[in-house]
This record gives sequence, C-alpha cells and structure tokens, in this order.
Amino acid sequence: MDVWLFGYGSLIWRPDFDYRERRRARLQGYARRFWQGSHDHRGTPQAPGRVVTLVPAAGADCAGMAYLIERHVADDAFAYLDHREKNGYERHAVWLEFDDGEGAQGLVYMASRDNPAFLGPAPLADMVAQIRSSHGPSGSNADYLLELAAALRALGIDDEHVFELERTLLEGPRRDAGGG
Repeated sequence: MDVWLFGYGSLIWRPDFDYRERRRARLQGYARRFWQGSHDHRGTPQAPGRVVTLVPAAGADCAGMAYLIERHVADDAFAYLDHREKNGYERHAVWLEFDDGEGAQGLVYMASRDNPAFLGPAPLADMVAQIRSSHGPSGSNADYLLELAAALRALGIDDEHVFELERTLLEGPRRDAGGG
C-alpha cells in the first residue's frame, strides 16, 4: 500500500528518498518547535544542536509537505528515514489535510518529550546561542534554521517560531551596551 509521509523540517527541502507525489499539507493540533536536541546531525553529544519536532498545541496547525511513497520503494525509504530520524524520533500515524480540502491517513516522524534528546523550550536568546554555536556531521545548526525558514517562505508558510529564531540569529550576537 502506498503511504503519505508528512515532512515539517529538513524533509521539506531535502527529502532524499523516492516519492511519486509531493503536496502541501497540514497537521492539525501540533506546532513546529526547535525543542529537539541533535547530537547526530546538527551538533555533537557534547554540544547538541536544536532541530524541530512537533508538540501538541490546541488550535494550532503545522504546514509542511506530504510525500506519497509507493509500496514498492517504501521498505527502502523507511529504512533510510528510520536511520536519518533515529535521534529520538518515532513514526506516528496522523490525519493529513491537503490545501485542496482533501485529506489522507499518513505517517510523521516526531520526537516526544520523553525521549533522551528532548531539550524542550528555552528563552529565545538561549535557543539562538545554541543554534549559532552548534555544528555536526550534517553541517551547522544555523544553516538548518536558515534552510527551514527559506523553505517555509518559498511555500508561503508562516511560522512565527521559526521566523523569530531566524530574525534573532541574523541580528547577530547581542553586544553589551556598556561598551568595553
């Protein structure tokens, strides 16, 4: 059976698996947040980066991309994705809503609060400082944030959390007004 997979982070701009169709979709009741630690892609065990996960949020919806994975390539696609999303992410069945009003059952990788790499919320300045300083095998954490913001913008998706982090990152490190 073919299956829809919902991407809300790096899967938006870098799926790296075979799919037949790609459609903009949304997941009701969840918000995208930079609350998951990354010690395997955008950071290290000693200095984890921050990447997105989905957190339950009443009245929220998270827009992203859904990919239709055909049955004959699903085993290979999910073997790859299970490895790529291994740092605390698990597959969950969800209902996806497409922009044209249609919907479908699908899967999403999300990291729950009880996984060992979950960082949770933090003050904006602290999250940006962590993102700015973290690097891992897949590149800098700052590049991940900037790529995600650019991909969302290109799709016409407004995400206040992501764009606020991006603005703060691009403003650069805060300087003490007292001078030196």
